[in-house]
Amino acid sequence: MSSLEELRCNNTGQFSRRHFLAGAAACMVASSSRMLRGMEATNGKTFAYVGTYTSAVDGGANGKGIYLVAMDHATGELTQVKLAAETHNPSWLAVDPSGRYLYAANEVTDFHGKSGSVSAYRINRENGDLELLNVVSSEGAAPAHLSMDATGKYVFVADYAGGSIAVLPIQGNGGLGTASDVHHDTGSVGPKIAQDAPKGSFAISGHDAPHAHMIEAAPDNRFVLQTDLGQDRIYVYRFDASAGKLSPAETPFVSVNAGDGPRHFAFHPNKRWMYLLTEEASNVTFFHFDASTGALHAEQTLSALPPHFAGTSFGSEILVSPNGKFLYTANRLHDTISIFSIGSEGRLAWIGESSTMGDYPRHIAFDPSGRFAYACNQRSDAIAVFKVDAETGRLNFTGRYFGVGTPSCIVFLK
Repeated sequence: MSSLEELRCNNTGQFSRRHFLAGAAACMVASSSRMLRGMEATNGKTFAYVGTYTSAVDGGANGKGIYLVAMDHATGELTQVKLAAETHNPSWLAVDPSGRYLYAANEVTDFHGKSGSVSAYRINRENGDLELLNVVSSEGAAPAHLSMDATGKYVFVADYAGGSIAVLPIQGNGGLGTASDVHHDTGSVGPKIAQDAPKGSFAISGHDAPHAHMIEAAPDNRFVLQTDLGQDRIYVYRFDASAGKLSPAETPFVSVNAGDGPRHFAFHPNKRWMYLLTEEASNVTFFHFDASTGALHAEQTLSALPPHFAGTSFGSEILVSPNGKFLYTANRLHDTISIFSIGSEGRLAWIGESSTMGDYPRHIAFDPSGRFAYACNQRSDAIAVFKVDAETGRLNFTGRYFGVGTPSCIVFLK
């Protein structure tokens, strides 16, 4: 409540009749807001959204769109509220910094020809409902990832099948404009088999062409980083937030080992360390990030799988704990979450693993408090709930599942 509204609520006798009526209305709004906050605290619930596959990608197609769920603060349990938006393959979701809008990457190839699309929704924070604002082209086929810049003015989208990235301006009402910038990855691609994959691995996926897989701004919003799985590269761009334009950094990309297939990355809370997970080699690489130039300097590479592992597995998601002490990776086919400690210099050490209690974990995420972790088990149509031990980093299965068709990701309102 603003100071003027406080004066109106506390000193209405000092204002004219018009001011009194305005003040009364402000008091009602403020009281309603306090009541809603009180109800949220009493109910002990937080809203979250689950993206699903509605047509087959790496498995079934049992979802119908974006689901609204409620998380119990005490137990971490998820309960379905409703199907919030019926849409095609909303495989990746992101909430804007203000918490008012949700954006979905629709992993399709048939939007207005051979493109994918991005859908924009307004969030009703009282009940979690989604209002569709508009749908725009992602400027490439099958977008697999999107994120927002720190100001909440732009959406970045990575088109996997298109091998391209785009910058989409966010309009005043939360809807999206046409792309202000588009870049296509060009150049050679890596070998089908990763040179340092586990023994006996047949983890072959995307070295037939460039495949943009993730795009996200660095913590200071001056640079944008993007992985290309097919090219075994991490691209680094300078970001002009006034024009919505990307330009290659002084070192425009760094390469990982041939065939490894860089997928997702995560920054440490200190903003200086970055960790990359590869899809085909299932490796984690620790980089120092130079915030002045955007340069990445590799310091350590180790397997995301248990010591002596042999066979096929695909890395999917990587997380750093909110306290910066631990790192987690999700491993598809092996169906585990690997746990590493992060040392004082940023280097990783293996701690152990936790079963995802399901099949093909495509995504893992923490709730806003960091007390619970969630594994979206794509092929077993369920999200498993874990309690996080903040001291040891271990994940303890709560015995709770949330059944939902072909889950691909989960995001929480804060």
